Formats: sequence, structure tokens, C-alpha cells
Amino acid sequence: MRVELDVQDFFYESSPKEPLNFGDTDDRIIPETWENWFNIWLEILQPHLPPAPSYEIGLRFTDDTEIQALNSEYRHQNKPTDVLSFAALEVDFPQSPEMTADSLYLGDIVVSVNTAKRQAQQQEHSLLTELAWLVAHGLLHLLGWDHPDEESLIQMLKQQVILLETIGIDVDIEY
Repeated sequence: MRVELDVQDFFYESSPKEPLNFGDTDDRIIPETWENWFNIWLEILQPHLPPAPSYEIGLRFTDDTEIQALNSEYRHQNKPTDVLSFAALEVDFPQSPEMTADSLYLGDIVVSVNTAKRQAQQQEHSLLTELAWLVAHGLLHLLGWDHPDEESLIQMLKQQVILLETIGIDVDIEY
């Protein structure tokens, strides 16, 4: 299994002087690291994936202004949010032979670095941890996970903790 990841750093390109604190390092997470993490995560999430030789995902880091516009347009909530997911597949995956021949596009994840930075400070962990947390959450949404009630939210949070632990990030969360 392979992941083709298109990482767009709109946030970093538009505000390169924005001071960011990733915790242990001041370097941002490079696309190769994200790609490695997605490969690990998709191995774990294999039971939730439709069969395909490889998968494509778009990952965009942006600011509160852009994510607010997207949130307003697609969710009719005119306010910034931390992460948005735009799934390309239905929850019930069609199991046709044609789908196994090509790379399968799962969708796009958009993260507001401004909001992630505020949430990292509130949670008292690094920006790196918060970004990984939000991206893992977005990935689960691409695969059909949702949290309309407390029980499903707890299951989703538990899965996010598992995903982060597999890449060496410990998250202290109470369910």
C-alpha cells in the first residue's frame, strides 16, 4: 500500500515570519514526514479502506481566514474551525474490480494553523502534536468516521490516540 500525499503549505508560504513553536523543534513537519505518517496510519486503518493499490490525499495548511471561508461555504458556519475534511468517497465503498487498478482519491484535509496553535497552547502540548491530532481526525472523517453522539466521539478519539501513538506522539486525553 502506498499513499500519494499532496501537501500545500498555504499558511507557511503566506506568513513565513509567523513565529511557531513546535515543541521539541522549531522546524515544521516536512511533506515526507506526513507521507510516512499517512502510510503508517493507513496500514492500521486497512479494515476501513476500500481495496486499491495506492491512495491519494490532499493536505492543506492554511490560516483562520481561509478556513472560515470554507467553513461558511460548505458547512454554513461563518467562523474559523480547526480542521475540515472533504471526503471523495461514500461511506459504503463500492467493491468493483475497476477500482483496484488505479490510485484511489480519498479526499482533502484542511487545517488552520492559527487555530491549531491556539489549541496547542490551551492543551499545553506542542504544535506538532496538535497538527498530528487534527490531521488524524481529518483522515478518519475521510474514511467515513463521524461523531454525532458521545459514544461515537469516544471511539473516534480512541482511534486518534492509537494513530498518534504509532508515530511516537503521546496524547493525554480523558474520555
